[in-house]
Amino acid sequence: MELLGEAAVRDPPPARLPGGFWAAVGVWLEKPHVANKRLCGARLEEARVRPRPGGEEEEEDAEGGGSALDAAWEALCSPECRRECRALGLLAAAAPLARPERVVVLLRTLLPKGGSRPAPAAREMVVKDICNGTVTFVPLEQTHEVKCEIKKCNIYQIKLVHTKDDEWSLSVLSPSPEKYISDGIVYPKTTWLGNELLTKLAKWSMETKKCEFKNTLSLISVARYNNTYQNLKEKYKEIVKVWPEVTDPQKFVYEDVAIAAYLLILWEDERTAKGLSRKQSFVDLGCGNGLLVHILSSEGHSGKGIDVRRRKIWDMYGPQTHLEECAVSPNDLHPDADWLIGNHSDELTPWIPVIAARSSYSCCYFVLPCCFFDFHGKYIRRQSKKTQYREYLDFVTEVGLVCGFNVEEDCLRIPSTKRVCLIGKSRTYLPSQSAALDEQQGRYIRSRQCHSVRAPGGVEGGHRSERQPAASQDVGLIAGREVLKNTDVAGALISGFQPRGKEPVRNCTALPKDFVDSVVLEVANLLLSGIQAVPGTSGAWSRGESLTLSEIAARLKEDTLKRLRNEYGGLQTLLRNSHQVFEVLSGRVNIRDWREAKLSSKKKPGMQAEPGVSSKATKTRLCWFDMHHPHGCPLTSEHCSYAHGIEDLRPHQQVPKKRHAKHEGAAGTGGGGGPVDFGSHKQRRTSCGDTSLNPLYARE
Repeated sequence: MELLGEAAVRDPPPARLPGGFWAAVGVWLEKPHVANKRLCGARLEEARVRPRPGGEEEEEDAEGGGSALDAAWEALCSPECRRECRALGLLAAAAPLARPERVVVLLRTLLPKGGSRPAPAAREMVVKDICNGTVTFVPLEQTHEVKCEIKKCNIYQIKLVHTKDDEWSLSVLSPSPEKYISDGIVYPKTTWLGNELLTKLAKWSMETKKCEFKNTLSLISVARYNNTYQNLKEKYKEIVKVWPEVTDPQKFVYEDVAIAAYLLILWEDERTAKGLSRKQSFVDLGCGNGLLVHILSSEGHSGKGIDVRRRKIWDMYGPQTHLEECAVSPNDLHPDADWLIGNHSDELTPWIPVIAARSSYSCCYFVLPCCFFDFHGKYIRRQSKKTQYREYLDFVTEVGLVCGFNVEEDCLRIPSTKRVCLIGKSRTYLPSQSAALDEQQGRYIRSRQCHSVRAPGGVEGGHRSERQPAASQDVGLIAGREVLKNTDVAGALISGFQPRGKEPVRNCTALPKDFVDSVVLEVANLLLSGIQAVPGTSGAWSRGESLTLSEIAARLKEDTLKRLRNEYGGLQTLLRNSHQVFEVLSGRVNIRDWREAKLSSKKKPGMQAEPGVSSKATKTRLCWFDMHHPHGCPLTSEHCSYAHGIEDLRPHQQVPKKRHAKHEGAAGTGGGGGPVDFGSHKQRRTSCGDTSLNPLYARE
């Protein structure tokens, strides 16, 4: 055996080893993707307890079984592999022991991630030798439906040895490293095994904290999920290139693709278990950008999304994607929907199990909790021994149980810190007991009134950290209880909840034009102070000084600042909206010099001749510099995109939006129509840097 790598581990009291070592081995066995990022997971298929090769007990157990694991074990115990067994320390002792030595043998399949050239799944036999502190990985090559051949070249072993006192040695060994053949995916390089993997195993061996959550994708097949995810990712990847929202497309597109892949597998399993042929229908409450609705609809599931605010990208999906702009209330039931979806649905999250239970007996739900809300306000922590996230998940689980669901928990593979989903797809009661469950739900929701805090201003201030004074809280709770006493069960469920209405536009675009113009002129004068007018000498043109946002704010009137504070981004957003005049970089404000923009556009082939304005909009607005700058415009009239004087103005022309053929009703693929070819769209973001227009139960 040759050493690939070795790490010294110190285990002071309370001792973690050797138990911690076997826990670390378990992680590498069941979740190899946490170390090897080219894998999407592993599937443990069989497990056996077998006597060591070469002992008397082996002869008694020689018949074995007919499974793939039995065939692989038989191949390892054959005379052709005696040399390898001896090198790995798997042979039985020469002298018979009072207690026969046995080993645990497992069969696992390694599942590589998909890609342009996906690697095939690979099988391994894993031999856990508890007595000697070793775990051996034996790659297999299937030659028949059951028969397997041992790939001797790629065998490796992980070993734990107690050296002295609290010192241990952890090592990775191989009987023939010179013959090791690495493909970089299923079989990493020996240097990776001896360095990266060994380091992680040493770290995991000493960890005392237990994970609060289940393994990822514990309720579905990892292999099927991986295939579905890769197919959807390839199918919808063009959306990233034309994403019109201000949010990060890399996160939101691939996150929704991953959630869609999970739901498609979950629903496929449900149809198989229930013997259904029709694909499930759904409603996504607080659908945000609507991409999840679009993907599920394009894959043949009828459904719709509802959100309080329309997004730019909605117009790009086509007629097969049904999205509604309206406030969502727990009083709105969906009796025709098979599933309700709450993906980062904020204050709607605890209500979704209630809505599902009241919609129909067959209605199921899927929630992915994010922000912490109770039924009537912010969620208040009660258990300091748990993390806030774990406590909130337990609360939402409790809501589902009270509503009569068998609640299951799983962990998704998405680029988010909040990855745990809760699923209610079966009931704990008979349809005849529905009335009693309604009463139970009403009592439970009434009991939660004292466990939530409404921020000042109702739900509108739900994301604020300030808490309402105790006196005003008591008044609100007393009023809420009074309403609950005088209504029926259905009304009791809804009392106290205030659905958010359509959000006002607060990115400075709705401010009066005269107010915006006065602020722009005031800030420009601050930057240009001291510059003397030199008419007709463009060579002496100056952009003035550079000031920070805080320096500018300190010189503005308090009334102006107060008005800007009501807008998202305030002064910075207003100045960025005034793209013609200002340049805002790293918190500093400068007067824009369009000569620099013109030079940069000439260096880049394919860019429009006049920077900043499309050809259809050229000369449709007056040039601010020609009107207000002491030196006039740095560009001549023929080179400036804006009009130098009223006589230079052109009538405004409406720029038609590009539409794809599928938007006009062209047939697509899948039950709900194929996805739009997003590669054909050319979208340009606005200069406004506002990223705060997120409703409480919506996402982008």
